[in-house]
Amino acid sequence: MRTDSLPGALPAREHLPAGLRDTPVLDVVIPVHNEEKDLRRCVLRLREHLVRTFPYPFRVTIADNASTDATPRIAAELSAEVRQVRHVRLERKGRGRALRAVWSASDAPVLAYMDVDLSTDLNALLPLVAPLISGHSDLAIGSRLAGGSRVVRGPKREFISRAYNLILRGSLHARFSDAQCGFKAIRGEVARVLLPLVEDTGWFFDTELLVLAERAGLRIHEVPVDWVDDPRSTVRLVRTAVDDLKGVWRVGRALAVGALPLDRLARPFGDDPRDRRLSGVPGGLARQLVGFCVVGALSTLFYLLLYSGFRTFTGAQAANALALLVSAVANTAANRRLTFGVRGRARAVRHQAQGLVVLGIGLALTSGSLAALGAATGDPAHSTELAVLIAANLAATVLRFLLLRAWVFPASYDTHTAAPRDDMNPASADESRNGR
Repeated sequence: MRTDSLPGALPAREHLPAGLRDTPVLDVVIPVHNEEKDLRRCVLRLREHLVRTFPYPFRVTIADNASTDATPRIAAELSAEVRQVRHVRLERKGRGRALRAVWSASDAPVLAYMDVDLSTDLNALLPLVAPLISGHSDLAIGSRLAGGSRVVRGPKREFISRAYNLILRGSLHARFSDAQCGFKAIRGEVARVLLPLVEDTGWFFDTELLVLAERAGLRIHEVPVDWVDDPRSTVRLVRTAVDDLKGVWRVGRALAVGALPLDRLARPFGDDPRDRRLSGVPGGLARQLVGFCVVGALSTLFYLLLYSGFRTFTGAQAANALALLVSAVANTAANRRLTFGVRGRARAVRHQAQGLVVLGIGLALTSGSLAALGAATGDPAHSTELAVLIAANLAATVLRFLLLRAWVFPASYDTHTAAPRDDMNPASADESRNGR
């Protein structure tokens, strides 16, 4: 079942087709490790809340990852006693490993998970999954740092949480506000393609999932939550923090070198221009012009600094050629990624070669201007040279944009905005990862 076949207002359960009445629309996973004290109370409370408030078929899945206490026995009893409950046993520890295993095998179009301590108020569950059921968003997270949330926790955990999210914003440019709240949901078809790209099997799993989704232009919906810290939590903060920092470094490096095929996850866009704005994927001409102007302004400053530096030990023509060469390589790389939205290393060398051809045209314009200035004034002042070069570069910049859009990156916009939803399948992800 495709989630985008589920409209915003689904029929009530009794009006669903007979074959779908027992098919869960929502699968809520509770990953547990040695939680014999809280498991029964948590599952029964969650199930009772869903019966009262959730209008569609649902399932609660207990994902037991290598528990050594009575957790497996209690999970089996709950599965036998309660119709909407099932349990899955994994022989290796790891919250991320448990979520990956259950979500990958689930037949529900919307998948969620929450911590067994139920620190998050269950009244946020329906607002969490509603945008996914309607097809409006791809992932949803509970946020303890969003406006309107109510949080009760100690100063130590508060400081660690805020510091971690600041690190994510500074290093990975994350825009979501709370990576580690144990209250998240994802569309099933998105999970099947995104999960193979997520390497972590522990606590960093959430962060990696969100960062990759955001970089791919998927929509992430945030819900303010009421959250009360569980003082009995067994999470080892120092070890978890170290593992998270290692994960930040690994993901940041992979993104920097374009090692992840995130273009396979691009959302299909309709005619609403807000789709393109919200997705983070470059839009049409106006969006590209803005990006190109920003890159061009920075490149011009870089070029002028280089020219002034080279001019101290060489002639005007040589300094101009060297400054143009260095700045053109940086300019092509920046426009490739920021203006035209081309990710990864595919065709990067070809794009740089085409960029050098465009550079030749710019070099002819600027060199010709310098030659004309020299012929007219003999020995012009340095400030006059710079003024002439700025004017010549403006003309070259306009021509450069037209050539980049029409020749160097002619299909980048269409590729991102017209990517078919059929690309979102495991086979496509596997092919992309194998370089096919």
